[in-house]
Formats: sequence, structure tokens, C-alpha cells
Amino acid sequence: MTKDLINGTWRACTTAVGVDLENPATGEVTGPALGSSETGAEEALAAADALGSWDLPATDRAEVLDRIAAAVGAAAPEIVALESAATGVPIRQTTGLGMILAGAFALAAGQLRAGVLTSTATREDGREVLVERLPWGPAACLVPWNAPAPMAAHKVASALAAGCPVVLKPSEYAPYGTERLAAVIDTVLRDAGAPPALFQLLHGGAAVGSRIVSDPRIRAVSFTGGLGGGRAVAAACAYDIKPVQLELGGNNALIALPDADEGAVARAAADLLTTLNGQWCRALGRLIVPAGRAEAIAALVMARIDDLRTGDPADPATDYGPLIHSGHRAAVVKARDDLGGTLVASDLTGPGNTLAPALVIGADPARTTGEIFGPVAAVHTYQTVDEAVALANGTRYGLEGYVFGADEAAALAVARRVRAGEVKVNGSSIMSLHLFTPRPAWGISGYSVEGTAETLLFFTNPRVVGVENGFALHSRS
Repeated sequence: MTKDLINGTWRACTTAVGVDLENPATGEVTGPALGSSETGAEEALAAADALGSWDLPATDRAEVLDRIAAAVGAAAPEIVALESAATGVPIRQTTGLGMILAGAFALAAGQLRAGVLTSTATREDGREVLVERLPWGPAACLVPWNAPAPMAAHKVASALAAGCPVVLKPSEYAPYGTERLAAVIDTVLRDAGAPPALFQLLHGGAAVGSRIVSDPRIRAVSFTGGLGGGRAVAAACAYDIKPVQLELGGNNALIALPDADEGAVARAAADLLTTLNGQWCRALGRLIVPAGRAEAIAALVMARIDDLRTGDPADPATDYGPLIHSGHRAAVVKARDDLGGTLVASDLTGPGNTLAPALVIGADPARTTGEIFGPVAAVHTYQTVDEAVALANGTRYGLEGYVFGADEAAALAVARRVRAGEVKVNGSSIMSLHLFTPRPAWGISGYSVEGTAETLLFFTNPRVVGVENGFALHSRS
């Protein structure tokens, strides 16, 4: 049973959300998703508002964050196992993502020690002007179901480093790993003597999320999720003129240039289709290949995928697991079939909600512009590189891009023409190109920049203080 953490007290959730949870590995219903009551949400918001900010020097906050990092690192095996069981993502993959759990808090602590929140500028008269980045106030962090605990760690660590009281809400489909993470954070904060309202956890679906983000006592919102939810969050934040950070997914293109190694392209496409079982924002959406080579490359992709091992997500030998819920599986199948074109599917079978990854060749590009959020991608062909770039940019999303080519300089030149926040050349890992480069989004993929440094700064607002010794032009002595 899920539990809220409200002003230092753990409380069992009893309000039905309207969703039946499933074991992805079997498809069996495990019980109803439960969420916070209106009374509980109000108490959490009132407590965060009364606290206002974490009144502790940055260096002392860094010490607490380092202690959280150590405790979270010790609990990581338990957290990633809970994530795997809830989402269907193989334990090998959730374990890899688990390094973000402790790393997020350690990185935030390191930035505080480096003085990221304070800087100075020197005026022409030699006087120093102080720039302090101060917490906005109570912040809401909302995370989706595909990798909830790592995303929660990143957002919460950044908000706490900024000095913001945090209200965290995970997806109702996968609350357990995030709740275990919250318990570890809570224990360390208690031991450090932090105020009980500094970190709180609420559960539930869209209604609870709306209740949190639309409350004027919440002064900043960081949301990762779908486009519909993101639009609702943005509208709520616009009313109160509060800063909002949105990461809303993508329809990500992989361009195979004419000189690209087909084996490397197939490996990347297979990885992008099957990482997190295809349920991730930087997954493959469009595979763009030279004319006449679609069928051959698609066959190579499926051959690699057919070599993967399916099975219980908890088994370290499992490469590819089931989708999180039968309802989501049905939605992915419908989106796949609605593309038209010729279906090229792998031969993978597996337990529960497993869905064989597939490519669709020859679909109208106008019908492949949305995000499917599953192991399905379209294959388009081109005659010229200009046409390939146009196909890559032929969607309103702009999160990630991939370019493969033997001539690295030429591939980089094409990458710089792709309209996306990050474009990788000859690679397809789940990690960013650099730990301290931003993770931006273009178009409907998001708003406001994420990143190791950027998310911490998002939760702050600068105040500039200095001695001017000057007067308005038209004032009289």
C-alpha cells in the first residue's frame, strides 16, 4: 500500500485513483492505484508554504545532500528492484539507471560547494555587485512511470540544493521505487534536524497533480511526462506566473547517411527501440535511410532484436521486458497499426504485457509525427541529405536526434541541422553527451532547460545587491 509523507508523518493512502495496477510480467491485476486525499494534499501544501525555504547555509546543505547520497546509494539495489517490478523494465537496465539515484545528490552538493548560487560583478567605480540565487519557495516535482526514482532524485536534489521545500508526486502507475527513495531522504533529513515540511510525498493521478501545481503556494514546478499533462501544467503555472520546467517526450529521428555502416545503424536502432522496453522519451521515432535500403536495414535491426532474451524483468539475464500495463500496450498497438505502411516485426515473445518491437516501412510521413512511447518506429527513405534532414525535422517534437556516418565531420555537419535539443553522432546510449551539458528541448518536447546545473538553477531566482551612489536624471537636490 502506498503511503504519503506529510509534514513528517507517514500516512496510508486510501483514495482510489481509478486505475487498476498490474504486474507487467504476468498481466495480473495487483490492486487499485491509491492516492492522497484532498485533506492530506492541503496539509502538505500549507506546511510547505509555512516553511517557505530551507534556512541553512549552502555549505551545510551540501553536507546534508552528501549524506543523502550515501544513504540512497546503499538503498539503490532495493529501489531499482521495485522500479523493475512496477515498470517491466529489466533489472539490468534499472540497475544502470540506479547510479543517478545517489549521483544526483552528490552532484548537487558539489555545485553548492563550488559556489554556484553566489557570484559578483565589478562596477566601473570598483564597487562589487553581489548576485545571489535564492529559492523560489515551495516547489512541486512530478515524475512519470518509466524511470520515476532516478528522475525524482534529480529533481529533488536540485530543489533541495536551491533551498526549496519540495512536494514530490510520482506516477500512480509506478509509485513504489520513488516511495522507497523518499523514505531514505526523509530519514537523513530527520537525522540532520531539517524541518519536517522540507520534503513531502503525495500520491495519485492527474487530479492530485492538478491540485498541487495549480496551488498558488507552490512557486515552481518541474514536470516530466506526456504532452497532454504538460499542457495542463503549463496552463496552471501561467495563471500564477510561476516558473515551470517541462520535459514532454519526443519523436526522435536517426539519420543513416549514405556512407553509414549498416551494422552500426541496426545496432543503434535496435537499442533505441528496446531500451526501457521502448518506453522512454529519447527512443527511436523515425529511422531515415537512403532510398532502396529500407528493407535491408530493417531486417538487420530485427535480427539484432531477435537475439535479445525476454522473460521476467527481475532476471538479470533478461534483455527486453513487458510494457507497464495492458492498457498502454493496447494504445501502442493501435498507434502502430494506425501508421499504415508495411509492418516488420521481430519474432520476440514474452510473458505478460510483452510486445514485439516493430518497424513500419512506407508510412506517410504526415502520419508519423506523434510520439508512440513504445517499441515502434517508422522507416522513411530519402534521395538527398536535404530530404533526410527535412524528414528528421518534420515533427513538432525536438528532443533528441541521431546521425550515423563514416565521415564524422560530414555527420556532425548534418547533426547541426537537426532541430533537437541534443543530437548524437554515431552513438545511441541512454546517457547525455556530457554530464554538464544542458538537456534542452525544442518545440512541444518541453520548456525550460534541464541539466545537472540547469535544473538546480531553475529552482532559484537571482537577487542583485550593490551600492550605486547614483540618482535619477531628473531628480533635484
